[in-house]
Amino acid sequence: MRVTLSPTLAINQEIARRRAAGLHTIPLGFGEASIPIHPELTRRLGEYAALGGYGPVAGIPALLDAAAGYWTRRGVSTHAEQVVSGPGSKPLLYAIFQAIGGPVALPRPSWVSYAAQNALLKQESVLIDILPGQGGVPDPVALEAEAVRRREAGSPLRCVLVTIPDNPTGTVATPTVVRDLCAVARRHELLVISDEIYLDLVHNPTSAVLTPSAVAPDLTITTTGLSKSLALGGWRIGVARFPDTDRGALLRQAVTTAASEIWSAPAQPVQAVAAWAFGEPHELDAHLSSSGRLHGAVARATASVFQAAGASVPEPAAGFYLYPDFSHSRAHLANFGIRTSADLAAHLLDEQGIATLPGSAFGDAPERLTLRIATPMLYGPDDARRWKALGAPDPAALPWLAESLERLEALLLSAVGRS
Repeated sequence: MRVTLSPTLAINQEIARRRAAGLHTIPLGFGEASIPIHPELTRRLGEYAALGGYGPVAGIPALLDAAAGYWTRRGVSTHAEQVVSGPGSKPLLYAIFQAIGGPVALPRPSWVSYAAQNALLKQESVLIDILPGQGGVPDPVALEAEAVRRREAGSPLRCVLVTIPDNPTGTVATPTVVRDLCAVARRHELLVISDEIYLDLVHNPTSAVLTPSAVAPDLTITTTGLSKSLALGGWRIGVARFPDTDRGALLRQAVTTAASEIWSAPAQPVQAVAAWAFGEPHELDAHLSSSGRLHGAVARATASVFQAAGASVPEPAAGFYLYPDFSHSRAHLANFGIRTSADLAAHLLDEQGIATLPGSAFGDAPERLTLRIATPMLYGPDDARRWKALGAPDPAALPWLAESLERLEALLLSAVGRS
């Protein structure tokens, strides 16, 4: 696999370039939360700005304690000694992949950086299809078959990664599928890496969400951060939980060693704010609740637009992503030379000004006409509009959002020959 600039970051740069050039663009490519930062977070960052020292490699004690409490409150007993912090969950994942080694089983489709990070490490990624509506978790039956095949061939799988909730599909795997996957992992002595960066953005707070760390805490390494739930992507802070086992302790030490040579320690002012945030203070409750409602409302409204244009779209359940499939329009799209998802994404951008990402960027088969859609950049270009969207009972009806959705529908209908 040839590693290039991350597609998600590349499309963000392309959106900025087009806007600077005065080209009308509907920004559906980059997964930035795009909600205003809670004022108490910025106030505290200023308060802690004088913390200029490096601090402990694994993180300051207050953050490790707070992260341990965060997981314990979710039914996954955790001690501070099991936690490592980093400048975002992304470098933590890289260090975890390095510590475990490959081959690594990944869901297909899955977030762009998993396979790219393993390629940088010269480790094999093994893509395993998901079940319909079960994004982020490889089909347990297919994982079992692949684990058996690899073991018999003398190149056994080392671990399997899951994303709960999922990017790119916006779905949440059912508890049954999660339990089945953990059973396969246990039979084949696989570690499970559970990326839970979107766990606090489930649209329906009464939905049953089960994570591998709750089913198999002795096998599971869990990562999360504040870039999605609190829109702190630019602050770069994440945490990882390791199993309370001898193996988990060795992996934590390996990741900490890598951290000491790569990022030294996350920025102390950001760690101090994150310690407060992971404590889940009541000041953030309404903000988080409103964020989940906003993401869900706009994702559902956007899904309806794609469905009207003939795409099949899994029902969004968490986060702010959609994964439409235009296979039913294949014959018509072939008239424009569109035969792959990359062709489709390029056509929508060049001809209609709709910025998306092709499913192939997420490991999907190129001939599948799938797209990954991220909706938050529709909320508005500035905090004034984003605050209004956050507090609106029906955000999709706000003038600028409604206008964007109407324009998107017209352009999509034109693109697929349904106008």
